[in-house]
Amino acid sequence: MIPLGDLQLHLINDADTKVDPGGAFGLVPRVLWSRYLTPDDEQLVVMRNHCLYVESAGRRILIDTGMGNRLDERGVARWHLTRPQGDVIAALNRLGIQPSDIDLVIDTHLHADHCSGNVYLDESGELVPTFPNAEYVVQRREYEDAMRPNERTAATYLPENYAPLVSSGQMRLLDGDTELASGVWGYVTPGHTPGHMSVMIESAGHHALYTCDMATYAIHFERLGWMTAYDVEPLVTLETKRRWQTWALEHQALLFFPHDPVRPVGRASLNAGGKFAVEPVHVEYA
Repeated sequence: MIPLGDLQLHLINDADTKVDPGGAFGLVPRVLWSRYLTPDDEQLVVMRNHCLYVESAGRRILIDTGMGNRLDERGVARWHLTRPQGDVIAALNRLGIQPSDIDLVIDTHLHADHCSGNVYLDESGELVPTFPNAEYVVQRREYEDAMRPNERTAATYLPENYAPLVSSGQMRLLDGDTELASGVWGYVTPGHTPGHMSVMIESAGHHALYTCDMATYAIHFERLGWMTAYDVEPLVTLETKRRWQTWALEHQALLFFPHDPVRPVGRASLNAGGKFAVEPVHVEYA
C-alpha cells in the first residue's frame, strides 16, 4: 500500500517478461544501458508488467490490466513470462477485491501487454469482460489507431482485447485530457503512441503519476534522449517527457513506471549536479 493524501494506491505486478534490450533501449548503446540493467545469459532484460489499483470517492479503479491469461504455450515461451506474485486478479484478491467489484478500468493504451487482461475466455470459450461491472476507458485516437494497425503495430494491437467492449458500449472513448474520477485524470502523453495516456492522481495536495510507456523504466524519465524502440514518435516522446519532468518537480510527484524491475516507484528530484533524477521509493507489491 502506498499512501497519497487521503488515498491508498496499490502497485500490482501482473507478470515478469524478458525482451531484447534493442526493444527496451532502442538506440542507447549497450555500454550505457547495461549500467542500469544486467542482461541474462540469453542477452535479454526484464520487463515487469505493472498495474495500479486506486480507490477514490468510493470508486474502485484499475489502471491497465496486464498480459491476461490467453497466451498459449508458445506465447508464454516467446514472452519468457513468469508470475512471481500471480496475475492481476490474484493481486486484487489479496486486497479483498473481486473482478466484479471494479468500477473503472483505465486503459493507458491498447498494446497487448497492457490490455490483454480486459477480457478472458469463459468455460464455453466465449470472450467476455474480465471486469463485468466496470466502465472501460481509452483515448479515441488510440482506439482508432489500434483498429487500423500497420506492419509495425499489428503484432501488438489485438482487436479482441477492446473491440467487443466498444461494440457493447462498455468501453468509452475519450477525446483528450479527462477527469475520470475524483482526483484521477487521464492525460494524453503522446510519443509511445499518438493516443497514449498517463494517469495523474491528486489528493490533499499530494500528486502521483502513472507514466505508463511515456517512460517505460525510470531511467527513461530521467534521461530525455533515452526511449524504447517501441515508441512510434520518439521525438514527440522526448518533448512529452520534458513537459512532465517539469510538472513532476513542481509537484514533488510520486512516479510509477510500468515495466521497471529496479525502480518501479520513485519521486522526482534534482541531483547534486542540478539534473532531474528519480529517487527510488520502496514499496511492496499488492
